[in-house]
Amino acid sequence: MAGPVVVNSVHARAKWRDLLDAVGKQEFVVERNGKPVAAVIAYEDFVALAEQLDELKTARRAAEIYGEWLKDSSRARPYSEIREELVTEGLLNGEHGETLDRPARTAG
Repeated sequence: MAGPVVVNSVHARAKWRDLLDAVGKQEFVVERNGKPVAAVIAYEDFVALAEQLDELKTARRAAEIYGEWLKDSSRARPYSEIREELVTEGLLNGEHGETLDRPARTAG
């Protein structure tokens, strides 16, 4: 697949149905006043990118927190204290330690 096709917003609006029909075979960058403002990509690609973006954001935040800890480790708290707080707030299952937004793993 070649690089994205760049279209201005007026053309994109006039040909929206055609753009949507072409998604999957082609990607589009929509420009307004000569500046990119949106990308039109297949939904499956969006889902994959969103997952990777979430992981990247999490890694950046972890690196930021680690950097803060390196500068001043006196603010650190023991894991047992944090775990107890998460269980109390209902964000962590106290029995096995699974987060409540994911099902527990089963042996097998």
